[in-house]
Amino acid sequence: MDKQQLNGRRFFLVTVLNVIITVVEIIGGLVSGSLALLSDAFHNFGDSLSIILGYVAQVIAGRPENSRRTFGYRRAEILAAFLNALFLIIMSVFLIIEAVKRFQHPEPINGQIMLIVAVIGLIANLVSAALLHAGSHDSLNIKATYLHVLSDSLSSVAVIIGAIILMFVDVTWLDPLLTIAVAIYIAYEAWPIIRKTIEILMQSAPQLDYPAIEKDILAIDGVEGVHHLHAWSMDEHRIVFSAHINCRDMKISECEPIYRKIEQLLTNKYNISHVTLQAECQRGRQEDLFDTDADEKHFCN
Repeated sequence: MDKQQLNGRRFFLVTVLNVIITVVEIIGGLVSGSLALLSDAFHNFGDSLSIILGYVAQVIAGRPENSRRTFGYRRAEILAAFLNALFLIIMSVFLIIEAVKRFQHPEPINGQIMLIVAVIGLIANLVSAALLHAGSHDSLNIKATYLHVLSDSLSSVAVIIGAIILMFVDVTWLDPLLTIAVAIYIAYEAWPIIRKTIEILMQSAPQLDYPAIEKDILAIDGVEGVHHLHAWSMDEHRIVFSAHINCRDMKISECEPIYRKIEQLLTNKYNISHVTLQAECQRGRQEDLFDTDADEKHFCN
């Protein structure tokens, strides 16, 4: 079984678990009167949708390159990760607003029912997190989904603690306070994914040591200059790189070994997966590594 099939089965199992948790927590939240449980149920419902979206994106990302998508479909997972993380942020704001309303209009809560439902939710969320943990290191998409269920686990722990306290002490402000705490944590965990996916989608330059890259390329025998450098990320693993290099006047066949040396350097030392080079003789010798003047002219036009 390949990695995509394995992740597909895990996505399916996690989706089923989240649907079950959602139903149980909605019923438990309505019966107990707990906003924390209802917010957790809403969170789990969102998880189910995001897990389905994440799996569909993973399947699309595995499609081969073609004439319409010459770089393939890898950014489908980046889009899914962005949408999942954005949903978490929106949901966090919604939960905080509802919690503030509950502060103003407190309602009685059945701590015992709240505790039982929260324990069931915690167990199911821990199983879901365990299923997705392995793949969360290799994919922003799976990581976003993993954070969904992990935040659910932590919110279940908070609800359990709150339920135990409410069984012995009648503090109506505790339930909305827990809701706000969980919402802030969810937003805190989702924001780095939002920032990273936006950087990739906007084709921001990856964090590379560009002065060192220029120095290493110029150290290769036959290279006399380098300019018009561009670098961007197709996804969180694949960096695309292009540059113009100045060489002495030579045949194309003589230039190819220089290409191979530069490609090996960039691949082995800087983990760049796709390299495009353009050899030139005199053109561009006086230009900088980054063609900022051309960008300014394009902007002015």
